[in-house]
Amino acid sequence: MARALPLAGVRVCNFGSGWLGPVFGQTLAFLGAEVYKVESSARVDINRRLPPFGGGVPGPDRSLSNHACWAGNGSVTLNLKHPAARDLALRLVAVSDIAGENFGPGVMDSLDLGYDALRGARRDIIMISMPAAGLTGPLKGVRTYGMSLSSITGLDSMTGYAGGGPVPFENAFADPLGGVIGAFGTLVALHHRNRTGEGQHIDYSQQEGVMQMVGPAFMDYFMNGRVAAPMGNRHPVSAGAPHGVFRCAGDDRWISIAVLTDDEWRALAEAIGAPAWTRAAEFATAPDRLANIDALHERIAAWTSGQDAAALAGQLQERGIAAAPVLNIPDLLSDPHYRERGTFISVHHPLGFDETIYGGYVKMSRTEPNIRTGPLIGQDNDHVFRDLLGIDGAEYERLVAEQVIF
Repeated sequence: MARALPLAGVRVCNFGSGWLGPVFGQTLAFLGAEVYKVESSARVDINRRLPPFGGGVPGPDRSLSNHACWAGNGSVTLNLKHPAARDLALRLVAVSDIAGENFGPGVMDSLDLGYDALRGARRDIIMISMPAAGLTGPLKGVRTYGMSLSSITGLDSMTGYAGGGPVPFENAFADPLGGVIGAFGTLVALHHRNRTGEGQHIDYSQQEGVMQMVGPAFMDYFMNGRVAAPMGNRHPVSAGAPHGVFRCAGDDRWISIAVLTDDEWRALAEAIGAPAWTRAAEFATAPDRLANIDALHERIAAWTSGQDAAALAGQLQERGIAAAPVLNIPDLLSDPHYRERGTFISVHHPLGFDETIYGGYVKMSRTEPNIRTGPLIGQDNDHVFRDLLGIDGAEYERLVAEQVIF
């Protein structure tokens, strides 16, 4: 007999959008929660407009990015600028356990859907707000996206080539990170409610979540007074050499190698074949290798340039050296490790095409998540409004005709 997933019976009203909102809902859905994305055709979520599209045909229900990011979420459509739609949202909250949003501070209040309003609908509701910089403080109103969050957390000051200026992240990695952290925060609050009967409003700052990534540099400044700067692929606090990414045989193939101790260096020298240069005085100790890192990296690159990245990484791993091939996107789909773990899975979309989406990244020994592709817009309207909320047929049709449910 299949066991129930840990969050079976928990319902989530997900007002989230973009990339953070879906990952928040997806994480809870993979754990068994019943999650409904609240959206509207009056203002289509940005993720629904991102190419590529299934079958090459653009449309809000055909974005492959939306299908992957919103996997596990359901969808109801409410035009929240309409008072009747806000009333329906509160009725959905009344039969939900968790409500999540990642708008700027004040947006939910402007819709009459702030914490006090939600608490009026259900006294023990757990609401999580996930704005860029939190609900309080001088930066609370900052307008930003995941990519610019790396600027105000110090990350951009450290990324780039050694001796050059900052090279910001090319993607909004803050979003999926924030979605996972936000989901964890709600699990803690849910545990607290199960013990005490009390709901709460969680204030999660995406900025503070991302800031955990500057921890080593922050401590280096606090303890040693050193200000981090772009270092290319070198160790962030100069604790290892060689430490970088080196070209291998083939078209744009690379390997990462990190050596932190003298024992690891000796193992690497043996793997190279113990040529005379590996015994030179300038590479004898870790401080020596750090002082001569450019010359060291030139030697390593000359050695790796004719070798297969994956095979070489395996040989170095066997010798206790941290090394890995730099995988490109097609590599991810064919990698035996990811294939065995079901990191990516193939599903058939209701519109008639096959696609590959994320598998369950939270894996448990006793239960298996049910992975569904991201929802058609409004696919759960009938079930939620007629079955859960008990709206009769005539009233439901009127709300659709008046574009309240839209």
